Amino acid sequence: MATFFLLCFLSMDASAISFNKLQLPRNAAGPEGMAFELRTGHFFTGVADGRILKYQGPTIGFVDFGFAAPNRSKSMCDGTDILKPNPRCGRPLGMALHHRTRRLYVCDAFYGFGVLGPKGGFVTQLSTGADGEPFRFCNAIYVHQPTGNVYFTDASSAYDITQFQTAVSVDDSTGRLLKYDVENKQVTVLFRNLSFAAGVAVDKAEKFALVSEFIGNKTRKIWLQQGHKPYRSEIVNSLPTPDNIKRTRLDDFWLAAARTDRRTESSLLPLGVRINGNGNVLQTVNLEQWYGNNSVSEVEEFGSKLYIASRLVDFIGVIKYKDGKILGRQYEKN
Repeated sequence: MATFFLLCFLSMDASAISFNKLQLPRNAAGPEGMAFELRTGHFFTGVADGRILKYQGPTIGFVDFGFAAPNRSKSMCDGTDILKPNPRCGRPLGMALHHRTRRLYVCDAFYGFGVLGPKGGFVTQLSTGADGEPFRFCNAIYVHQPTGNVYFTDASSAYDITQFQTAVSVDDSTGRLLKYDVENKQVTVLFRNLSFAAGVAVDKAEKFALVSEFIGNKTRKIWLQQGHKPYRSEIVNSLPTPDNIKRTRLDDFWLAAARTDRRTESSLLPLGVRINGNGNVLQTVNLEQWYGNNSVSEVEEFGSKLYIASRLVDFIGVIKYKDGKILGRQYEKN
């Protein structure tokens, strides 16, 4: 049964949170997704001008690591406007690292599904389409660590990233969930007709995937072959404008979302929402204090911190709770 959490949720008191910014290089903006190295805590992120950056700690900061556009020119592309993605530059969105092989899988909105080795450089394209249909908007990626299988989304089969507003205006529902089988190197379509498939995460046992439908304002639970209801689905949450989803060590999930500010009935309040596999809201962090009315695209837990990406800013936000725990003082918000 679908569970709805629109009016009442647990919210984190901002006074219980310390917030820091990891500033991107001067001409970079629009971090969309992140992927962390386990041993070092360094991470990768893609920015609006087509680059994949790697954060190598506070002393070094961010450095160029890779790109997907075959003829990308630094002089033409570096510093591209976050609202005007350029096909000649590429636009990396979702990314996920397979820790054992150190392979970084990447969804580029223009160049499809690919992978980078540990030395970075040019993304090797693994697939540009499935079932005879090209990828129009390769978006989110999740790697199941034990098997190495990769789950990713094509947000829309009809509209590309430059046509995003049109997709929203027509309530596009042509998104797909796909799987890359690392053993046979084949891409298959698992589920269709998603209302802009913006995020994906798979549980530890690989029984189900949670897929956020950005335009549809819902999160869908899709049972995989290993589950008891293969490829059937159910709506488990109706948080507004859900984006990327990231699994935690405890098999919960952080979801980037937003809701309308009832004080103005127009402004967005950016949120980080922790849910369980049934869509129940466990915790909500209001990010307005640091992001204003800018939406956030990803919230990811690493260690005792939350890292927050937004395609509308030029930094990665980092939250550490009191006592280094992802708990803190909470209150009911009606």
